Amino acid sequence: MRLILHILAVGLLTSCSSSGIFGTGSLNKNATRITSVRTTAYTHSESDHIIYGARTAVGSNLKYGNVRSAAADWSVFPVGTIFKIEGLPYVYQVDDYGSALVGTNTIDLYKPDKATMRAWGVRSVNIRVLKWGSFSKSLSILKPRTAYPHIRKMVSRIESSS
Repeated sequence: MRLILHILAVGLLTSCSSSGIFGTGSLNKNATRITSVRTTAYTHSESDHIIYGARTAVGSNLKYGNVRSAAADWSVFPVGTIFKIEGLPYVYQVDDYGSALVGTNTIDLYKPDKATMRAWGVRSVNIRVLKWGSFSKSLSILKPRTAYPHIRKMVSRIESSS
């Protein structure tokens, strides 16, 4: 319920099935549909990501297969959120964040190289959230990193919506 209220507050949620979205962790056919989500793309060889290499904020390798990595503001899309972009066959998992994403309601999609990243550009898409991530797990990852202003902002937004 807290997540639904938070998303309504930021103006993202357009329709939602209340039966089992926050269930036991299995993917749910009654997914939350969110329309007109702004997406951008990033790659591990960009100057602002190069120090991290091909690693995510959770410490895993960036994924680009049937399951793909995505970065977002974890106070909107918490770590572990799994979604599909309507019309594409891939599943995306929020396992990264970026300072430029905080407060923007933008999802950044991982691409393996700059050409693929540029080809994506900026797109408004409809997504279906198949499984919501965890705000508590987001906090456990973010709290030790609060030396950075964008992380303090995410932590503050998550804690104030509790």
